[in-house]
Amino acid sequence: EAGIRPDYTAGLSLGEYAAHVAAGTMSFSDAIVLVRKRGKYMQEAVPLGVGTMAAILGLEQDAVIECCKEASDIGIVEPANFNCPGQIVISGEVKAVEKAMELATQKGAKRAMMLAVSAPFHCSMLKPAGEKLAAELEKITLNDMQIPVVANVTGEYVKDKNLVKDLLI
Repeated sequence: EAGIRPDYTAGLSLGEYAAHVAAGTMSFSDAIVLVRKRGKYMQEAVPLGVGTMAAILGLEQDAVIECCKEASDIGIVEPANFNCPGQIVISGEVKAVEKAMELATQKGAKRAMMLAVSAPFHCSMLKPAGEKLAAELEKITLNDMQIPVVANVTGEYVKDKNLVKDLLI
């Protein structure tokens, strides 16, 4: 409304849909339908209480990855979001995430805290949701981007609309 035009857009996770609307890649109405179904599919993929996420603060990336590997003997736990150096979110099955948090604390993390989330976002447990979302994405038409979008999966500019669907999945 103010006539401001960004040089590029970006958004983490759900925010990437807003970034594509702002960039002209998809219509607002298509984004609303996709986002609603995305949330539904993600919640259906993992029953409430089975998965969770935790933030690990003050521990190097390699150490967090190692904690997840060590804890994976009791269940799924994976690095999910590399927010910035010293702040990494892990995601997976509750017991495995709790074990990884314990290991991270033992390895010197300043803090390991469970996050109040309804599902273990950004991990392999949500693969069934991705498969359903892929079918929904096939139903929409993407436009050439008017503004480049930075994909949160790669951290790189996406200038080709033909790459967008795979990146959103």
